[in-house]
Amino acid sequence: MYADRIRHPALQQKLMPASDAASLFRDGMTVGMSGFTRAGDAKALPLALVERACREPFSLTLLTGASLGNDSDGLMANAGLLARRMPFQADAALRHKINNGEVMFIDQHLSETAEQLRSGALHPVDIAVIEAVAITEDGGIVPTMAVGNSASFVQQAKQIIVELNLSAPLALEGLHDIYVPQPRPGRAPIPLVEPGQRIGTTAIPVDPARIAAIVVTASPDSPSNVLPPDEETDAIARHVIAFLEGEVAAGRMTEKLLPLQAGIGTIANAVLHGLTQSSFRDLTMYSEVLQDSAIELLDSGQLALASASSITLSAAKHEHFLRNLERYRERIVLRPQEISNHPEIVRRLGIIGLNTALEFDIYGNVNSTHVGGTHMMNGIGGSGDFARNGELAIFVSKSVAKDGAISSVVPMVAHVDHTEHDVDVLVTEWGLADLRGLAPRERALLIIERCAHPSYRPALLAYYEEALRRGGQTPHVLEKALSWHEQYWLYGSMNYKNLSI
Repeated sequence: MYADRIRHPALQQKLMPASDAASLFRDGMTVGMSGFTRAGDAKALPLALVERACREPFSLTLLTGASLGNDSDGLMANAGLLARRMPFQADAALRHKINNGEVMFIDQHLSETAEQLRSGALHPVDIAVIEAVAITEDGGIVPTMAVGNSASFVQQAKQIIVELNLSAPLALEGLHDIYVPQPRPGRAPIPLVEPGQRIGTTAIPVDPARIAAIVVTASPDSPSNVLPPDEETDAIARHVIAFLEGEVAAGRMTEKLLPLQAGIGTIANAVLHGLTQSSFRDLTMYSEVLQDSAIELLDSGQLALASASSITLSAAKHEHFLRNLERYRERIVLRPQEISNHPEIVRRLGIIGLNTALEFDIYGNVNSTHVGGTHMMNGIGGSGDFARNGELAIFVSKSVAKDGAISSVVPMVAHVDHTEHDVDVLVTEWGLADLRGLAPRERALLIIERCAHPSYRPALLAYYEEALRRGGQTPHVLEKALSWHEQYWLYGSMNYKNLSI
């Protein structure tokens, strides 16, 4: 049965229903599940674990690559199954549990989870649950639309459960490049010097004896929920393109640019979509996720090749991708996320990082994660890996949110994910601020003038002028620095008429 998918004959004996595989889990275990930005995640095991937890309460520490699809995070959280969760999530129900203190969430740079597991800083993985296209003759696990942390989970887990997904075509085999860095100290350099280079294997190596169960599913990945470009994201894209054209004109890069990275989400996807209207050619991507815009750039011929850890697409684009998979096979590589996000490689390749900010302040500090400084949204993801180590760190945001009640440009961010030292360029629909080579006082005026919404600029300038009278390398009026967030908390608006400046 499934001979084309399970090519190691002895493993045929490991086939079992998801409910039987769920009985292998014990209270307090650390579990590593495949899945990265709603792609390549286990579908059957989370549901089976939820059903078991409803009859027999128990809880787990859950590690993944990034967010899961199919509402799995929310279902597991609501069933009381999640005691601890890392390193990223994007589920409303789980977010509620996290912000209520019911689930302990550890927000990590996506390149760090595998390293902390390898060093013993995190509890070892007891069971790994990995979605697969197939199992090879020697027991190797062929991932589906994402690699994430799967290779590291498999390397460490005492037991491995494979979810064989029949909805994932066998033609995905060969898309992956599995490479795990050597232990430290004495680790050799990772031998990757070009975005499309292959340095590993097409399957995750594993001793077949450690595969405890194989569960068959046929459920597709959840489609991406990014919104189409709008007038504001189109304006942001135009600013970014004009800036990159200026970099080419200044001789700092060619029309091929440098390898591109784009974080998950509507705005970053829309900016990459805008590149289809640009004059850039033979582009490359070295990113953690490929969204609809990457496929559009491949189809337009402007993107020569793309390396990532997952492919997360809308329903229509997913169908298009699978229907034309042979066209993409030689132009896409899927890697473990510790390789797609590795600081050594990001620095070597000179990545242009394009990520989204919730808010940024007048000196260039960026908050990517915490609404109002306290409530977790999704997580830092890979933005820090690329901002700190890339050639250019570009952060984009619409200038206001909640119909203008919130300014994305504030005197001081209420939570710092990326300090001013790691941020090169800030962009909203109103303009772009190139912060390179500028002191804090120079940055402030440029950010206010170029990026802030006009209705908030007078209040920002008033704050800055009062701060200047206090003095300092980075002037602030500390008792008023977070007053904008306080005003929103009290009155539901940061509107400058209510601000005490």
